Amino acid sequence: MSDPICPLCDRPIPPGAPQSQHHLIPRLKGGKGGPTVLLHQICHNEIHATLSETDLARSYNTVAALRAHPRLAKFLRWIAKRPPGFHSKTPGGRRKR
Repeated sequence: MSDPICPLCDRPIPPGAPQSQHHLIPRLKGGKGGPTVLLHQICHNEIHATLSETDLARSYNTVAALRAHPRLAKFLRWIAKRPPGFHSKTPGGRRKR
């Protein structure tokens, strides 16, 4: 069986690579039990470093919308050059609350 593909960066998620489920609508905003996608942990971290729970619920509740966000698009160009199991601390500061 082949490795699952991260829908955000389109790279495989190899066994043992840090990974997590992302709620397309944040649990705190009514997404508990809603659709989730399996992502690399670094991709998931970048989403939450970039967008507030409110922004995620209102405007960025699909993979296509996430990929279209300018900061995430820049991140996706960068991560595409890294191996599938790559993980590092999320660069830059956390979003302002």
